[in-house]
Amino acid sequence: MGFLKKLDHHADLMNRMGETLHANLDAALSHETLSAQELRNAILACVGCEGGDDCPDWLATHPNGAEDTPGYCRNREMLLRLRSQSDGA
Repeated sequence: MGFLKKLDHHADLMNRMGETLHANLDAALSHETLSAQELRNAILACVGCEGGDDCPDWLATHPNGAEDTPGYCRNREMLLRLRSQSDGA
């Protein structure tokens, strides 16, 4: 897979993980609780994740959402922070 396709694939995984955890990445960007640089860094962290091949299967088994990321997720803290901010916690 070429580098740009790989970036697109992992950007999609990040969006799907955000949706699964009820952490809206688009809203976080528009409300400036997530910067574009933070999102780029998160996508690059996702690219380097050793569990990336398992992620699509994990997401497929959680169609109604999840309380937490899989243990290998490098973006767990950021995603949980964004979810808590969107909940108003």
